[in-house]
Amino acid sequence: MIQLFFIFLIAMLIWFWHDTMQAREHAIVIGKRHCQNDGLQLLDETVSLSSMKLRRNDDGQMMFRRVYEFEFSDNGDNRRLGSITLLGRHAESIQLEPHLMQ
Repeated sequence: MIQLFFIFLIAMLIWFWHDTMQAREHAIVIGKRHCQNDGLQLLDETVSLSSMKLRRNDDGQMMFRRVYEFEFSDNGDNRRLGSITLLGRHAESIQLEPHLMQ
């Protein structure tokens, strides 16, 4: 019985890791697209997870709400902070520090 529990635990950890990596990749795509649309540059082509909580979506289902932070530049000489909030795979919000509009 204990072996079955550990197999289940390992399977859940693998699923969680895979889901987290997919969400991160999705956040990178969203961040790149948003920066390109605003004439900005996503620096380092990456995001970092800053928080993760369980929340309910509009249908009442429990999902992970992840907040990813990233850096962008408006003129190539500076670094500004931004964040992307995902509920599951849905982008709830994208926030950017004040920057020059292109």
